[in-house]
Amino acid sequence: MNIRPLADKVIVQRIEAESKTAGGIVLPDSAKEKPQRGKIIAVGEGKLLDNGKRGEMSVKKGQEVLFTSYAGTEVKIDGKEYLIMDESDIMAIVEA
Repeated sequence: MNIRPLADKVIVQRIEAESKTAGGIVLPDSAKEKPQRGKIIAVGEGKLLDNGKRGEMSVKKGQEVLFTSYAGTEVKIDGKEYLIMDESDIMAIVEA
């Protein structure tokens, strides 16, 4: 299934958190926090500005990003979980 976000929305797939601590302790699923890091799956066309033009998006498909704790709306598509969020919920792009 193809899904295309509208305006300044992006679709992000969370990158799973580590299941071990730095000391080697294995964490159960109930103790893990939801990761605030993900990969951009799709990007909208940009926000419609007052002059009728579209604003340019700062992020691109395939980039890894950090986002706010309560960002977006969780959706399940073809058995996979994604977040649909505003571009403004993204705090940073992770560069290697």
